[in-house]
Amino acid sequence: MDSSKKTDEFYEKLKSQLYDTSSWPTEYLYKFIVLSKGTGIADVEGLFNSLGAVINTKPSKNGKYTSVSINVRMKNPEAVIAKYKEVAENVEGVISL
Repeated sequence: MDSSKKTDEFYEKLKSQLYDTSSWPTEYLYKFIVLSKGTGIADVEGLFNSLGAVINTKPSKNGKYTSVSINVRMKNPEAVIAKYKEVAENVEGVISL
């Protein structure tokens, strides 16, 4: 199975779970890991700034990575998934949790 098909299946499963577990619109918590050096943190923050998000960062113990937590009101699971895809396409080396 190719990776794009696995990715599509993952997002379909996530969408179903989000509909089953939440009433929309709702607050959603995104978590990402990025390298502390470079523009990763600013890139992630920039993608959420226009949404009125509450953004918190926490460096790893050795300082190589930074955790970026974003709490934001999203209108539906499709919007949640679209934002995950936008981050993956625009932030180099990001890990979505």
